[in-house]
Amino acid sequence: MSANLAAIAYLISGVLFILALRGLSSPTTSQAGNRNGMIGMAIAVGVTLLTLFSQGKLDGLTLGLIVGGVAIGGTIGAVIARRVAMTSMPQLVATFHSLVGAAACLVAVAAIYTPAAYGILGANGQIHLNSLVELSLGLAIGAVTLTGSIIAALKLNGNMSGAPILLPARHLLNIVIAAAIVTLVVVLVMSGGQAIWAFWAIAALSLLIGVTLIIPIGGADMPVVVSMLNSYSGWAAAALGFTLENITLIITGALVGSSGAILSYIMCKAMNRSFISVILGGFGADDTAAAAGGKVETRPVKQGSAEDAAFIMKNASKVIIVPGYGMAVSQAQHAL
Repeated sequence: MSANLAAIAYLISGVLFILALRGLSSPTTSQAGNRNGMIGMAIAVGVTLLTLFSQGKLDGLTLGLIVGGVAIGGTIGAVIARRVAMTSMPQLVATFHSLVGAAACLVAVAAIYTPAAYGILGANGQIHLNSLVELSLGLAIGAVTLTGSIIAALKLNGNMSGAPILLPARHLLNIVIAAAIVTLVVVLVMSGGQAIWAFWAIAALSLLIGVTLIIPIGGADMPVVVSMLNSYSGWAAAALGFTLENITLIITGALVGSSGAILSYIMCKAMNRSFISVILGGFGADDTAAAAGGKVETRPVKQGSAEDAAFIMKNASKVIIVPGYGMAVSQAQHAL
């Protein structure tokens, strides 16, 4: 496939991804949005395979690995999606985000060890400076997404306490780790990619800060955290899209990153939470209140029987139904 045709096809897939996000903004158009997203992804994968084939890079072994990976991963994903309860969807989404983070890390590893295959090796035998920056960003964000999503999934699934787990001097610890990651990125870039130890140190510290950022956040804020981790996974994909010179990956990553960040901000506003506090591991929150399980509810509670509720609804001129946990359990959201 020629470069011009590939670029046009990637552009079409990018437009379909945008239409997919637009469709998901309303329940009435959500099915069409999902359909557009699937068609866009099919086009992107097909064009990538055709491009590799035309360049003579798609031998039998490579094709077999790709088909095998798609078959195994697709089968596992389909089985999990059909069996998961609606109320378990948040932890499933968090788990899938961890896989996106892992994929970003693996792509960065492949690129740093085989730069010639990715076309990022300069004439002097060193990796291009801009490619090293992109690799480092993709690795760091991907690693944070990996461990952060695992912690979020464990909290949501009840395998880990939903209460905030407060580490001693956790804010200072996070600042030190973040500063060390930035320093190591500079070292890796200045070495032209020769300081492999710095690459693995970035990976290790990024995995660590993913844990230290998420465990102080309580279970009530986990939906915001999952949305923010979704944004992180998008930015990691976009960064590596530049390394791979793949337009679709850049477009898709930017869409996921920006939409996830906007959604997280909207959710924080709706929940009366500080956006900065949530994404920075509870920075600025009251440790005493968090350790004690938060503020105690003191507002009055009205109790009544089913007959009372029926009488009130019968005589009401307008009734607003808010879908919630019970509706998800009963699978009634589509009928509504």
